[in-house]
Amino acid sequence: MFEDDSNLIGLTDIQVKKAQSKLGFNEVQLKQVGLFGATVKRLWEPTAWLLEVALILELLLGKKTQALVVLLLLLFSAIDGAIQEQRAKKAIGFLDTKLTVTTRVKRDQNWQTRAARDLVVNDLIHLRIGDIVPADATILNGDLDLDESSLTGESGNVHKKNGELIFSGTTVTNGEVIAQVAKIGRDSASGKTTELIKTAEAPGRLQTLLFTIVRYLAYLDVVLAVVLVITALIRGTSWTFLLPFLVILFIATIPVSMPSSFTVANSLEAQNLAKKDILVSGLVGIQEAASMNALLVDKTGTLTRNQSKVIAVKSFNSKFSLNQIMVAALTLTDDTNNSVIDQALKNYGHQNNIESVERKSFRPFSPVTKYSSGEVQFNGQPIKLMLGSPEALTNLTGDTTEAKQIAAMAQSGRLICVASTNQILGAIILADTPRPDSKKAVLAVQKLGVKVIMVTGDDIKTAKSVAGQVGIGPRIGTLADIQNEPDLMLFDGFANIFPADKLKIVKKLQQQGQVVGMTGDGINDAPALKQADVGIAVNSASDVVKLAARVVLTKPGLTDIVPIIDSGHRVYRRMMTWIITKLARTAELAALLTFGFIFTGFFPVSLSLIVFIVVMNDMVTLVLGTDRAWRTQIPERWNLPQLAKIAGIFTIGWLVIGFGLLWFYLQIQKLSSSQISSAMFLYLIYSAMATIWMTRVRDHFWSFAPSKAVGWMTFADIAVATTMVLAGLITAKISISIVLEVLIVTIVGMIILDQIKMVYYHHNGILGTEIQN
Repeated sequence: MFEDDSNLIGLTDIQVKKAQSKLGFNEVQLKQVGLFGATVKRLWEPTAWLLEVALILELLLGKKTQALVVLLLLLFSAIDGAIQEQRAKKAIGFLDTKLTVTTRVKRDQNWQTRAARDLVVNDLIHLRIGDIVPADATILNGDLDLDESSLTGESGNVHKKNGELIFSGTTVTNGEVIAQVAKIGRDSASGKTTELIKTAEAPGRLQTLLFTIVRYLAYLDVVLAVVLVITALIRGTSWTFLLPFLVILFIATIPVSMPSSFTVANSLEAQNLAKKDILVSGLVGIQEAASMNALLVDKTGTLTRNQSKVIAVKSFNSKFSLNQIMVAALTLTDDTNNSVIDQALKNYGHQNNIESVERKSFRPFSPVTKYSSGEVQFNGQPIKLMLGSPEALTNLTGDTTEAKQIAAMAQSGRLICVASTNQILGAIILADTPRPDSKKAVLAVQKLGVKVIMVTGDDIKTAKSVAGQVGIGPRIGTLADIQNEPDLMLFDGFANIFPADKLKIVKKLQQQGQVVGMTGDGINDAPALKQADVGIAVNSASDVVKLAARVVLTKPGLTDIVPIIDSGHRVYRRMMTWIITKLARTAELAALLTFGFIFTGFFPVSLSLIVFIVVMNDMVTLVLGTDRAWRTQIPERWNLPQLAKIAGIFTIGWLVIGFGLLWFYLQIQKLSSSQISSAMFLYLIYSAMATIWMTRVRDHFWSFAPSKAVGWMTFADIAVATTMVLAGLITAKISISIVLEVLIVTIVGMIILDQIKMVYYHHNGILGTEIQN
């Protein structure tokens, strides 16, 4: 803290309460979109447009019943999507209560930490590197650099000094000031406090893949539609007969349940993680965790206890005793900073009755310069002293006389030096031992196929020592290796790394095709956390880092990384089921209708029943997000060709059986077209439910029971479809013997296809990696 701030008294609690009662809190009450508004919003998006066009066409064709079903489908999609969106917001709503921006404010002549929303005009606030400016304020003492990109959109730092105005929502990147609040809430420049950095995130790999699949299914529909049109022209079939089926064909492709199923799958895991005090600020981060195969972790505070202690002091100048070296170090610590180094120095000073001296000026430690500095009186003469890393101070002073001794001392622990403007005066060795749970946590993450890579600003020897103790590995690289080595996965860690270098590591790993996770705590980690596929803020992270990350840990260490990865695997398995069944069912239905019409001259399933198939199938896929899921011990890969092959197995298998049934009922049993429609409707429902059960797991379909919601919904679909054909509801009535025939054929087909599925998985080395969870 500044030494000359005693004349800055600040406000009293009584004054603050009066101001708050008059002007309110330092916040902006954001407009909450209710269920109705969210529903209307979802009626104006690409998926809804397709259904709306289909609705109009059905009305123009006079198909009122089908139009009503499409309307209900449209409304269901919008309403359910809005409901799930509200639930997802609740799942990540912990940000509003647990990640509130805080600030240091002077109240009743004492510096206190308060929520930013409690600030009022004329409050005195203390800001330093890593802080978010909580309100518009005028600098009274000091100077700093600000990142104003949140306001201006322009990258780069802006320097501010005494008397200048700083704006809420900007971030302190360097320096320290005392400022007086000028404007709050709606009157401030950004008009935001706790909502800082909560911006929409780009879609992850899963969403991109899902929409790619839907696009390919649409291409398939176009091809089959062309085939149908050509066949109809050859046969002289009226377009008014054909068009309704083409409309329904495209409706079957629309992923009505996809947004809701995806949201349910992610928000369910977000809620589960929240119960373990792991906060999710971006649902995409959960799904990406399933594919993560490289995890960058900080050494200090993450792998180690973050409780350094002084174990040795050395003086390189006869004019400075060991006691004076410690006095200088204590004088250059930040009274408002709780960093491990500052805390270790303070503890040592307290234990040995060593106190700091008055300083005439002070500039706190910066991760960019890697030292703090100040002017003090020594032997009656002013002298500028610096405290920081040996490398930074050696480069600054040009003093290399003690280089060998400094290098030897660095082998014993973390080293910081005291220097004047032209000489290294002394060194202090600090020890930071690994956390007792670090080795176990690292091993647990590694068992899931994730390479743990340690990143530290310490030297190579210190890094190797810690990496060896926690089971990471001995190969430690440097910045030169990052720039020159083509494969960074060959390294177990990187030493002498500046925060800005972490972004280079993340980008290079991603360029190599890796899915990267990263833990961070300081403001300079924010760009790399944003770039990482899974940005994880550790419990000691600053506000700006927590609000920028996709996942926030509230407990120290790496233990909570495993539940995040497990959640990702469960989301992956649920959406894998959705993808494969969507591909298989859509292709099966489209091909059966198209080629059935070509070979028989009529559609094997009536228009009304096709609509029911679409609705009933989507009802099941809607609850897939709640399904019990297996997790694997290897990172997942969203491989569309492989997914297409798996879906192809089921599509071809069910089509062969379906055409066999069609031939049997047409040529052998001589059923009418309406009875065939009922039988094929039943077959399509049975086979769809069977496909869901088979694709849930990579083992036999009976090896792992589904969730109650999925189980009951599949049986409900089967029961409804069976009742419809037996009672002749909306379709022709068929005998129970035909129902049993379809059921038996489907069960036999299910057993055969399940075995073929397992052979495929075994041939591709996919079996044997799953764990029930």
